[in-house]
Amino acid sequence: MSQDIKTKIEQLTAELNEYNYQYYVLASSVISDYDFDQKLKELESLENQHPEYRDPNSPTLKVGGDITSKFTTVKHRWPMLSLSNTYNEEDLRDFDERVQKGIGHPVEYVCELKFDGLSIAITYENGMLKQAITRGDGMQGDDVTNNVKTIRSIPHQLKQQNFPDLFEIRGEIFMHKSAFVRLNQEREENDEQTYANPRNFASGTIKLQDSREVAKRPLDCFLYFLYMENRNKTFQTHWESLAAVKQWGFHVSEHSKLCSSIDQVIDFIHYWDTERHNLSFDIDGIVIKVNEYAYQEELGFTAKSPRWATSFKFKAERVETILEQVTYQVGRTGAVTPVANLRPVLLAGTTVKRASLHNANEIERLNLHEGDTVYVEKGGEIIPKIIAVNLDKRKENSSAIVYPTQCPECGFDLVRQEGEVVHYCPNEIGCKPQIVGKLQHFIGRKMMDIQGLGDETIETFYKLGLIQKITDIYTLKDRKEQLVNIERFGQKSIQNMLAGIELSKEKPFEKVLFALGIRHVGETVAKKLALHFKNIDAIRAATIEEIATVQDIGIRIAESIHNFLKIEENNYELRLLKDLGLQFEIEEKEVILAGENLSGKTFLISGVFAEYSREDLAALIESHGGKMISSISAKLNYLVAGDKMGPSKLAKAEKLGVPIISDQELLEMIN
Repeated sequence: MSQDIKTKIEQLTAELNEYNYQYYVLASSVISDYDFDQKLKELESLENQHPEYRDPNSPTLKVGGDITSKFTTVKHRWPMLSLSNTYNEEDLRDFDERVQKGIGHPVEYVCELKFDGLSIAITYENGMLKQAITRGDGMQGDDVTNNVKTIRSIPHQLKQQNFPDLFEIRGEIFMHKSAFVRLNQEREENDEQTYANPRNFASGTIKLQDSREVAKRPLDCFLYFLYMENRNKTFQTHWESLAAVKQWGFHVSEHSKLCSSIDQVIDFIHYWDTERHNLSFDIDGIVIKVNEYAYQEELGFTAKSPRWATSFKFKAERVETILEQVTYQVGRTGAVTPVANLRPVLLAGTTVKRASLHNANEIERLNLHEGDTVYVEKGGEIIPKIIAVNLDKRKENSSAIVYPTQCPECGFDLVRQEGEVVHYCPNEIGCKPQIVGKLQHFIGRKMMDIQGLGDETIETFYKLGLIQKITDIYTLKDRKEQLVNIERFGQKSIQNMLAGIELSKEKPFEKVLFALGIRHVGETVAKKLALHFKNIDAIRAATIEEIATVQDIGIRIAESIHNFLKIEENNYELRLLKDLGLQFEIEEKEVILAGENLSGKTFLISGVFAEYSREDLAALIESHGGKMISSISAKLNYLVAGDKMGPSKLAKAEKLGVPIISDQELLEMIN
């Protein structure tokens, strides 16, 4: 009897997993929803009676069960960068020209629908779903594995056997339009807040802490990009990998296309600009990727996005409304940003009351007048944007909007640096929004992540005179008598905050550097600065030109860093923070040298190699005393060149007289 039940459970498990594969991967429905649900209920009943026979990859596990009190933050093995956006054919052709210039000839592109959902990175180990991580800030995201396991189109275990032992596959979690309408109607009937669009519903669902609730909401997922070690030794192209992952059992969109020219890409975009309205899910554009992996590697990345891919965004919905007032916000860097306050209007499913005006040039370009009737659209912006004025409806004798010459907060004369469009208030030490903004930035999650100290608390402490600058945060422990007298701020809250402040002293140098709030220095730039210079003293001693040699850091960023570090008040603050125990240098990992043949020599690796990855060669160079640098300059001793190296790098190396060697010649230097 027991053996019969075990066999029945095994048969139902295999049968239902096959139905899921047929439906989600092959887009073939071989069983009705009702019959599928009946079989699933039968399996669930048998498993509840005999849990010892439940398969770890049972389809019943896709109905949830675990409750998560807090999502764990996990660092991405490969950063999840955003794509650059284009909105017209001219931008696309410029992108194609840059690609051709970098590679030296035309290339193939893969065009994919740009799903309007939640990005996810899923790791598989020995064919088993190991972990699922949200995009987060691109460097780290939330572990939502239990919730992702409830999505039926995502396999727990792969069918085929020709997959690598460890890999990551990325995709987009979304909700079909019909499901969104139905679920929103249910929420409305239950007097619950409705969602504005399917993307928000999908994103909110995947962050629920009870996976049983997640399982009740029908999410779907398309997978579209593979990451693995030495990927280009298994697959030459992205198109080839898409075919493979579909065979492994993944749900891959059938609407992707391989294009041999930018003209074919544009034809694909034109087709879907109309046809997208017939899809069961939302898309907001088309993603264009260079097909060959070797070319992707050669083109590389900027600080924010890959150079080998871009996205074309479809034209956004446009509405008309009244401009009621323009107000001005002062940010933590002193940037003064105009904001249009609008008569409320429904746009793309949300009620819009405000729109970005960006800067004085934008006000001038639009020729805005008080009380104007304006056209508003989202067009890829999180905050809606005014596109134009309906001049036919302009009131007679209306006054033009004039950008202020003085800070709306502190009255200081505004300045605009040469080459920039933004006006700044230079009163860093006396302008409240700048002071409070810098303090709030410093304690933020991506920066020092000080638990127990939030934005509202910073505002309160500033008003009470407890903190005026960053160092004051670290002297709060000496002001306990004042802290206990603050309303709604109990002993427990004080203890948690002070513990969080003390713990923040362990944050690495790159986090501290980012937290300082230097203009133009984001998370990626801070990390590259820290890795390159190792400590704050080296950055302070560097010239603008030397800072600008760091990969992806241009002259404007270099000038901002240099100017910040030449101000004595800033240096005094940094010295105090260092004395208080904050980290202003990176911990050097001890490198055990295999030899010193390359000691004192600098190297740059470019191209593709038959036997080694770039990482292998870089590790080999450093283990023999050599140093890797990020760009071609007079400081470079050797360029290690492989196949398909970009012609621009080759030309620059030849112009500077940099010796160009192969990987075999590098090995001969070591041996």
